Amino acid sequence: MDIIKGKNPLTRLDYPDPDVIRVGDTYYMCSTTMYFMPGCVILRSYDLINWEFCCHVYDTLENTDRENLDGGHAYACGMWAPCLRYHDGVFHVIFIANDTKKTYHFTSEKIEGPWKKSYIRGFYHDCSVLFDDDGRVYIMYGNREIRVTELEPDLSGPKPGGVDKTVLIDPPGNGLGLEGCHLYKIKGRYYAFFIHSLPEKWVRVEAAFMSDRIDGVWKGGDVIVDEFDGTNGVAQGGIVDTPIGNYYGVIFADRGAVGRIPNLVPMHFREDGFPVFDKPTVEIVCETNRRNYQYQKLVHSDDFTQGLDGAWEFNHNPDLSKIRFDNGLVILSGRADNLEYAKNTVTQRALFPRCAAEVTVDGSCLEVGGFAGICALQYRYGALGIERREDGYYAVLRLREDGDEFVAEEFKSEDKLILRVSYEFGPGKDYAEFFVKVGDDFKQLGGRHRMTFDLRHFTGCRFGLFSYNKIAAKGSAKFTNFIYDDYE
Repeated sequence: MDIIKGKNPLTRLDYPDPDVIRVGDTYYMCSTTMYFMPGCVILRSYDLINWEFCCHVYDTLENTDRENLDGGHAYACGMWAPCLRYHDGVFHVIFIANDTKKTYHFTSEKIEGPWKKSYIRGFYHDCSVLFDDDGRVYIMYGNREIRVTELEPDLSGPKPGGVDKTVLIDPPGNGLGLEGCHLYKIKGRYYAFFIHSLPEKWVRVEAAFMSDRIDGVWKGGDVIVDEFDGTNGVAQGGIVDTPIGNYYGVIFADRGAVGRIPNLVPMHFREDGFPVFDKPTVEIVCETNRRNYQYQKLVHSDDFTQGLDGAWEFNHNPDLSKIRFDNGLVILSGRADNLEYAKNTVTQRALFPRCAAEVTVDGSCLEVGGFAGICALQYRYGALGIERREDGYYAVLRLREDGDEFVAEEFKSEDKLILRVSYEFGPGKDYAEFFVKVGDDFKQLGGRHRMTFDLRHFTGCRFGLFSYNKIAAKGSAKFTNFIYDDYE
């Protein structure tokens, strides 16, 4: 067994609400993807420090107007806080979606899929499922008032006459009540881990409780109160053991506009069984049996000759009939008033603490009213692209702050441009900058644009490639030579 060193935060990317399991010497992390498709991403690791893409659980969750960007949207909604489990040779993923108000249950005998979708009757906020030793199945869930409900063995719904009771109540006063449940049974005891916040200010707090019975008395309290590395606290996530019996929490922290990023925190159990977490640190260590394993990067450059791989996710449900690959990525322009409603926008997460991406955009097939390019995607977005007008082509930077978008800067241009967006994240930063290549140099447009983690989207900033038309669904744009600069 070799020792591996690394640093927090783990992925440097927006993977919130992590749940982690180990099968043999392999770890799997499941994370919230909300309105991005394919959805419910699962990552893989052999050391808890380095992670690579494994799979998405579904291509699209439901075919609704909101998820299709047809007259509505699913921003700040979609799937939240998945629970990942492995039981009797079957992988299980369970979560709710806040726009459909359903509880989803996906199963597969292989982690890579195919995954089968079903539903659990009822709606279980931030739920966690436990397969008990005696064959019974429980789901724990809620916000502030935490309930546990016994399910049918197939997880189709509550079991008649089974356990169904409130086990914990976080009294009023804290800004955020107990939620984000992670439920386990370890050495005969039941454990539940939650996030909540301090009453005097917004600080994420990790709490833990234990009980000798699933429907018994749960005792515990706060186990991490730490504004680690300039964040507002480390809390919410799963725990997992290593093959030699060491325990870790994989718990996220807010990093501002870039999103919510997991951290690795060692933990152990006291003699009385209560969990104790170490103080979160930047420098971390873990063990592995695969020291020389080469991990694939979670974000990367692309020439679009092989389609779109797992690093890319669409903003809402895609219309794949409007996507082509012809020596590059071709997006047919749908009708939209602004970037938020542009269908088929393809995205990659932004990397903490800084990163940049550039792409060559061919707008020669745009029709009048067409706009195509690269964006910094969040509520306060920035969209840099080629716009086709009656009198020709323009390089245009459109920004939104807290209202309607506006044109920050523009100039007459050619129909083919190299465009670049760069990010800087961290306290006092969180901004995007936009550039157009003119000759051998990049010309900046619009100055620094302030980005935020805005609950109206509820996700971290991303790069996006888009093409839409404000007049009618016509025209297209081609994207080639996407270069992701991670500054490593």
